[in-house]
Amino acid sequence: MKPTVIVVDNDSLTDAFDHIEGMSDLNSLERKVIVKVGIYNPETGICTTVKTLQSIVDSFDKSLEIRVTESDSGAGPGLKRLEIWNDCYNERVVPFNLSDDKDTKDVDIAGESVPFPKIFSQPNTFISTHVPRRYEDAGLEDLMNLGFVIKNLLGMIPDTRKHRFHKHLTTTLLDIYEAIGGIDLAVLDATNCYLGFGKKRITVTPNLLIVGTDAFAVEAVGGHLVGFEPTEMPVLQEAKKRGLGEIDLDMIHIIGDLESQREMISKAFKRLGH
Repeated sequence: MKPTVIVVDNDSLTDAFDHIEGMSDLNSLERKVIVKVGIYNPETGICTTVKTLQSIVDSFDKSLEIRVTESDSGAGPGLKRLEIWNDCYNERVVPFNLSDDKDTKDVDIAGESVPFPKIFSQPNTFISTHVPRRYEDAGLEDLMNLGFVIKNLLGMIPDTRKHRFHKHLTTTLLDIYEAIGGIDLAVLDATNCYLGFGKKRITVTPNLLIVGTDAFAVEAVGGHLVGFEPTEMPVLQEAKKRGLGEIDLDMIHIIGDLESQREMISKAFKRLGH
């Protein structure tokens, strides 16, 4: 059966969830919810919006505990960077720094033993949310082309020396995916889309959300949005070999329209290159 990916405007996340099979299992009293956001430098604002995160946590109204997670990095402590979403936190929804969790077990990531919080061995709903980006001839930022909600998993490495995995990033990301038991829900926040060519940077505003339970299918649709051929993206190619998800757009049931916004992004990226 084809996986379903839902494309809605950024005010309509609950409409997307209406199409998610098994949503009642993900949103239950028995499961903690872990939301892996992605933020390197808060000053850039290149991350899921406060509005979208609020919509996510509001939708999981049955869960008694929601942890919004990041880890320490070269850009600063995880909790400090998580402050960008302060308006979303309350007694039920809390920021959580993976680097501070000492209750861990070692898992193999790209041939290295890495301590991961044991919470990922317990029943939970794991959500990955990030933003679409595309870069060309932009130095290290070209690494962002490897993915969005999947690339976000690099932040699961609890120490600050994450750069050591850049040489084996595809293997690293998929090893992490398997180590945590996969992604239950992927929310690609295309409220904004970030483009770069050389030293030029622009932000365009598709005002879309791309949602699904097959994170690789969501990644494929997001790659298509910014002008990539999903079947040529290295992480998606390897994911297909491992049998982790669907990456062929013809084999994905896409609800909603993104072609007009795809064209807008394509034109904006072409202007950057001139």
